[in-house]
Order: sequence, then structure tokens, then C-alpha cells
Amino acid sequence: MYKMAITAKDKADEDRLGTALCRLTDEEPSIKITRDEQTNELCISGVGELHLTIALEKLKRKFGVTACLQEPSIAYMETIKKNAKAEGKYKKQSGGHGQYGDVWLEISPLDRSSGIIFTESIFGGAVPRQYIPAVEKGVKETLAKGLIAGYPMTDIKVNLYDGSYHTVDSSEQAFKAAASLALKKAVPEANPIILEPYYLVDIVTPNYFMGTVINGLTAHRGRIMSTTSPSLSISKIQAQVPEAELTKYAIELRSQTQGRGSYALKFSHYEEIPAKIRDTLLTK
Repeated sequence: MYKMAITAKDKADEDRLGTALCRLTDEEPSIKITRDEQTNELCISGVGELHLTIALEKLKRKFGVTACLQEPSIAYMETIKKNAKAEGKYKKQSGGHGQYGDVWLEISPLDRSSGIIFTESIFGGAVPRQYIPAVEKGVKETLAKGLIAGYPMTDIKVNLYDGSYHTVDSSEQAFKAAASLALKKAVPEANPIILEPYYLVDIVTPNYFMGTVINGLTAHRGRIMSTTSPSLSISKIQAQVPEAELTKYAIELRSQTQGRGSYALKFSHYEEIPAKIRDTLLTK
């Protein structure tokens, strides 16, 4: 119910942290260790804050590894809301052969969870076939780094529709760089936005605390999807809540329900982040 990112205090502990965590979870099955694929953070999960604090103390006392906890990063994404076109021309001349690549890209938004789609509609050999994979590679590498606030871009279609080349100076590296330049021009013109992950949260609480729990969810930008009462004393609440608002929810729910509430969550979807929070992320 309570997840935090875990890191070693220094380089010496870093080499031994993985082994120590494996031994810890063997002894304490209620501790869970995961690697977040999107943020690449190592995360430790437990029942609550005290549970993880004791786990850290045990790592140090029994396995000789000092570790630190911090709030896990949120896997924000970037995307666009309208079409845009731009040219990317990479031209560099030095002694001997130079570098030359020229591409025209059109970008357009896709439905959520579509990922990145690359297409080409080149006619007449404007960009030779052997350089098109380099353009695609340049597109995907640039979008993976993000162009607004450094978060990966998603749900975008990129079409290569024109360009030019030089018989001597053109190379795969030049076309890869040209693709990156074109995207850096096109994305700001395509109404870029930041997306945040939402989770579906299922909460079980005594009826007496139901109103307090619902008010708390609303304060965390949560949307109540349904409420049911499977018995006279127990209520179930289902809500969609941004992941950024759930970091310490286990502590909050325990406080709201005198330790008698519990919840489970699973990923739901991504949606556009509010302007105020977007500005904060951009400032960072």
C-alpha cells in the first residue's frame, strides 16, 4: 500500500543493495521490491511508513547496507494536440566530406495508448531508401527524450514526406540529426501538452468514515466512480485518482479511518495535466 523509491547511500552500498533486498524479501514477504520500467527507479513497497523505516534499519543492522527513501518519480508523458509540419536541415562542412541531411516531417496526434507511429510517403527519391531507417531512429530517439519538460513523448504519428540529399555528403548520421531538428521545430507548433497517469483506486472503509474518505479523494483531484455497501457496516468506494496524489495516501487513509480502511489500485489511463501543475513541472 505504501511505495517509495530506494537508493543506496554511497557507491559501496549500491553494489550490495540488490543482494541485500533479495535477502530481506525472503525473510519478509510483506515487503515488495519492483523496478519501475518508465522511471527506471528501484521501489520498495510495504504496509506503511513505519514498515519501510524498520526495513531500512534491518538492511543496515543485518546486511550492512545503508539506503535512503524518497518519493517515487511520476511517469509523466508528453504529447501534442494538433498537426504541424517542419523542415530539418543538417549541413556541416569541414575538411574532406561534409554532412548533409534534409527532411520534412509532419506530426499529428493519435488516440491515447497508441505510442509512436512512423510512416513515410517519399516520392521520386527525395530521400534515398537507405536513409529512411536513420530518419526513423532519429525520430524515436528524440521523442523518447521529450521536447517540453524532458518526459517521453507518446501518441504521435510522424510522417516523412519530403527532403533532399547530397550524393557525396549525405549519411545516416546526417539524416538522423535532421530528423531531430525537424521535430524540435514542429512540436512547439503542435500545441504540446503533458499527460499524467491516473489509477483506479478501490477503497474499503467502515460506513462511519465514508464521507471523510470521499472528501479526501476529492481534495486529491479524485473522481468518484461508484460507491457500494456490501454490508451494513462496510462501504466500498471506487475512484480515479492521479498517481501524483497517491504517494502518501496509505498514511492519509489510515488517519481518516482510524487504521480500519484499506485500498488496492491499478493503472487506469493517461490524461492531460492541469495548467497549474504543468507550469510547476516546466519550471522544474
